[in-house]
Amino acid sequence: MGKDKITVYYDGACPKCIRDRQNYEKLAGKGGDQVCWFDITGQEGRLRELGIDPGKALTELHVSDEHGRIVSELDAYILLMSRVPILKPVAWLIGLPLIRPLLARIYHRQVNRRLRKRGLI
Repeated sequence: MGKDKITVYYDGACPKCIRDRQNYEKLAGKGGDQVCWFDITGQEGRLRELGIDPGKALTELHVSDEHGRIVSELDAYILLMSRVPILKPVAWLIGLPLIRPLLARIYHRQVNRRLRKRGLI
């Protein structure tokens, strides 16, 4: 089972990101042990080693699949949610051609607002 783990690169300095992680873990139950959580705070060097732009890591969720392939933004959410049976329909919905662009705009607007409040952009 260890080889099937995915890694989520999240902003541990963001209260909403922490709440999202906690909510995911509650919904995932035992399935949550398939996910490693990596706090990107102060990890710019490690992120670069992984091929993740540290600036992008703040503005887009990144997830590494079980093969080490890194996906970001909505693809990252789809990968993460597809691991939890109750969230699989949400992952499918997010991927729909008409829904995806709308959600991407909303997501980026929220992230940019959060980063402006923290003085990071």
